Amino acid sequence: MTALISFFSPLGALAKTIKGYQPRQAQIDMAEAISQAIETKHHFIAEAGTGTGKTFAYLVPAVLSGKKILVSTGTKNLQDQLFNTDLPLLRKALQHPFSAALLKGRSNYLCLLRLKNAQASPIGFAKEEAMALQKIGRWAGRTKTGDVSEMADVPEHDPIWYQATSTVDNCLGQECDDYAECFLMKARKKAQESDILVINHHLLCADWSIRDNGFGELLPHAEVIIIDEAHQLADTASNFLGMHLGGKQLTDLCQDTLIEFFSDATDLPDLRNACENLEHEVKTARLALGMELKRGAWQELASEPQIMASFVNLNEHLRLLTQQLLLASVKSKGLDNCFKRAEALQLLFQGILSEQDDKWIRWYEVHRKSFTLSRTPLDIAQEFKLFMQHHKATWIFTSATLSVAHSFEHFAQHLGLSDATSACWDSPFDYAKQSLFYHPKGLPQPSDPNFIPLIMPFALPVLQASQGRAFFLFTSHRALKQAESLLKEQLDYPLLVQGSQPKSLLLEKFKNTPHAVLLGTSSFWEGVDVRGEALSCVIIDKLPFASPHDPVLKARLDALTQQGRNAFFDYQVPAAVIALRQGIGRLIRDEHDTGVLMICDPRLLKRAYGQQFLDSVPPMRRTRDITEVNAFFAEARTTHLPLESPSS
Repeated sequence: MTALISFFSPLGALAKTIKGYQPRQAQIDMAEAISQAIETKHHFIAEAGTGTGKTFAYLVPAVLSGKKILVSTGTKNLQDQLFNTDLPLLRKALQHPFSAALLKGRSNYLCLLRLKNAQASPIGFAKEEAMALQKIGRWAGRTKTGDVSEMADVPEHDPIWYQATSTVDNCLGQECDDYAECFLMKARKKAQESDILVINHHLLCADWSIRDNGFGELLPHAEVIIIDEAHQLADTASNFLGMHLGGKQLTDLCQDTLIEFFSDATDLPDLRNACENLEHEVKTARLALGMELKRGAWQELASEPQIMASFVNLNEHLRLLTQQLLLASVKSKGLDNCFKRAEALQLLFQGILSEQDDKWIRWYEVHRKSFTLSRTPLDIAQEFKLFMQHHKATWIFTSATLSVAHSFEHFAQHLGLSDATSACWDSPFDYAKQSLFYHPKGLPQPSDPNFIPLIMPFALPVLQASQGRAFFLFTSHRALKQAESLLKEQLDYPLLVQGSQPKSLLLEKFKNTPHAVLLGTSSFWEGVDVRGEALSCVIIDKLPFASPHDPVLKARLDALTQQGRNAFFDYQVPAAVIALRQGIGRLIRDEHDTGVLMICDPRLLKRAYGQQFLDSVPPMRRTRDITEVNAFFAEARTTHLPLESPSS
C-alpha cells in the first residue's frame, strides 16, 4: 500500500511524469481497493466517476502485483489508447520493467495468403478496389505488425479488407504456406509472453465462445482479468454466445470457393454451378424478406410460407455445395478449408432452423443487401459464471456507469456475480459549479408522433445560448433525421450529422469546427471524449429505453414476467438509467469544463420511475427556467477558462 500512496502523491512518480498532475483521493482509494482485491484474490466491481483517473487506478496496482494481467476494453480505440499512451506513460513513471502486448481479433491483421490470392484472382475487381489492393500490397512490404489500423490510405471500414484479412472460417492455420510470417500468429506469440495483455471485449468473448465449442483458447492464462467499460460486457457476451448465420457468410463462402475453383478445380464444373446457384438462392431469400430493414422474432417468419420455402431451398443448395466441395477438397488446402466451412455452416443453419428449447431466442434481421438469422441465449449469467470458473483469476470490473441509484444489483445479476464485492467513487468534478441541468416545463409526451418538431422550440433557445458547441443525442435514427431536416432551416451554426462521415472523422471535425452542433444516436452516447469549450451543451431527446419490440429484449422481458418479476422495473429501467448516465457523461470531461445538460422527456418528473433517473444524475444545479441557462452561458463566457487540462 505504501508504494501505491507514494506513486500517486504530489511528489510521486506520476506527478514527475505528467505535467500538471494533481493527486485525487478517489484515485488513490480505488487503487488501494484494487490492490487489496488482487492480493486477496477477490472479484471486485469498481465504479469510478468521470475524472477519477480509473485507468491508472487499476493499472498501477496490477503492474506492481507482478502477476500476469489481462485488460479488456470496450472498443479498439480505447485499446489503442491504453497500449499506445497509458502504458508507455506508466512504464516511464514506474521505472518498473514489464512487457506489454496488444492483441486484436484476426480480422484486424493483414493475411499475406489472402492478399496474394486476391492479387492473383481471375475474378477481377473494380478500379477503386484494385487500387486499394495495390496500396495494401505496398504497405504489406513495410509493416511490422500487420495491424490494419496503421494503414491510413485504406480505411478500416473499406470492404476490400475482406480480401486481405482472414476469418476463423477461412484461415488455414498451420497448414498455411505463410504461417511462419503470419502477423496474427506473431501477435498471439507476443501475447503469450507478455506481462500485460490488452484486448477488447469482442476478443474476450470470441475466446469464450470458441473454447466453449472445444477449439482451445486464443488468450493466454492470466492471474488478473480487468474488464474496463464493464457495462458493455453483457451485451457483447450475449452476442458471441449465440449462433448467427448471415447471407454474407454464404456469399463469402461462394466467392472464396470460386477463387479456389479457378486455381485448382476447373475440371469440376459442378462446383462452379453449385456456387452460383447458392449465390442466387441467397439473393432470392433476401428478396423474400421484403424491402423493409428491420429485426424481428422468428415467429414472424414462421407464419410466412414463401420465406420459409426460400430458407429450405437455401439450405438445400448449401448442402449441394458442401457435397461438391467434399469431392474437390482433396485438390488443395484452400478447397479443403472451404469444405469444412460449408459443413460448419450447414450445421449452423440446421441449428437455427430447428425447434429450440426455452433457453434460446430465435430472431432475424434484414439488412440492405443481406440478412442474418440468429439464435441468442435467453440468459448469460450461468454461462459467465462457468467462464470465470474456467479462468482461475481475480476479476476486476470497472466503469463510470455500473450502478443504478447507487445499487450494483442490475449489473451483478446480469453476469451472475454473486461473490463479488463492490465500491463506488464519485467524480471529483464540481458539478454544482461547472454545470446546469435544464428541464423545461410544458414538454410534449414522447409518444406524440410530432415529438421532435414539438421539442424544437425548447431546444433551439438553448443552442442559441450555447452558441452551438453542442451534442444533440437521440434514441433513434428516425428522430435524428427528423431533427436534421428541421435544424437545417432554423440553426445558424454548422450542423454535423452521424452517418455523413465515419465517426472518428466526424468527431475530429466537431472539435475543429467552432460552434458546431453534432446530431448523434447510440454510438455518440459513450466512448466519446471532447474536452474544453468545443462541447458546452448536451441535449437528450428521450429517456433511452430500448425498444420493447426488439425480439431479444422482448423474449427476456417475457421470461422475467413468467418468473413473477416486474420486467419493466427490474430490467428496462436500470438499463435505461445506465444508458442515460453514459450520455450525460459526455458533458463534463475535466475540472475546467462547463456546460448545460437538457433532457426533453417529461417522464423524468411525471412518472414514479423518473426518480431513479434523477438519483443517477450528477449533483448539478437544476432549473426549469431558460433565463438561468442564458445567465449560465453568459457567466461562462466572461470567465477565463483553460481549454485543456492534464490527462490522467
